Amino acid sequence: MMADYDYDVLVIGAGPGGYVAAIRAAQLGLKTACAEARETLGGTCLNVGCIPSKAMLHASEYFDAAANGAMAKMGIKVTPELDLDAMHGQRRDAVKQLTGGIEYLFKKNKVTWLKGHARFTGKDSVEVAGQTVRAKNIVIATGSSVTPLPGVTVDQTVVVDSTGALELPKVPEHMVVIGGGVIGLELGSVWRRLGAKVTVVEYLDQILPGFDGDVRKEAQKIFKKQGMEFKLSTKVTGVTVAGDNRDSDRRARRRWRGRDDHCRCRAAGDRS
Repeated sequence: MMADYDYDVLVIGAGPGGYVAAIRAAQLGLKTACAEARETLGGTCLNVGCIPSKAMLHASEYFDAAANGAMAKMGIKVTPELDLDAMHGQRRDAVKQLTGGIEYLFKKNKVTWLKGHARFTGKDSVEVAGQTVRAKNIVIATGSSVTPLPGVTVDQTVVVDSTGALELPKVPEHMVVIGGGVIGLELGSVWRRLGAKVTVVEYLDQILPGFDGDVRKEAQKIFKKQGMEFKLSTKVTGVTVAGDNRDSDRRARRRWRGRDDHCRCRAAGDRS
């Protein structure tokens, strides 16, 4: 009986899977709640993933077009000046607008937002921020987190993960991206366009694992044309601190050691 439960449906996680499930359940007439540990709705994609990275890609493309002479060829002569704070501001505004939209949909469809980390206390009970709630049906939609890499400690200052790479306060002189997947290449491309030297270190012999072979080859050509460098078939075994910079030890079929790297981005993928 419903009297035994606080909700018909409790969704844990308010990412693209979770918030859509919660809204749909409410639209079907079920009393619904959604637990989310972040301060905003939308999950990784909306807050620190797909949306903010695309905003930075879009902005950096304009800057690059002005800086490399592409606009001048069309008769538009400008001397670009980078205001990174303003660029970060437009990224945050884009995220805020979309997360606010989800919050509006929650209110419109009467979905209760339980703010805090959810922890199971029984087969049908969950504790959120000190409050225990019971639900007849519980949907787990917690998404993924950054995969840890042995020997690499992320300090979000010199060594950053994909989230930290979106928040860098200045353009690094040299960024080393550990991992040649979509996340690393995307963020590396952003900072390369803004003026950083970018080196991508990938364990496999090609970038974009899992993609079609022809796509991988063409993509690498495009990134190289942008000025990105690649160290393939190379394994990162550790990172050591040397002042404000970090030195990576990279070993595999091919040896390479890079020094005086001003920023290192950990983009080895996410795990569920």
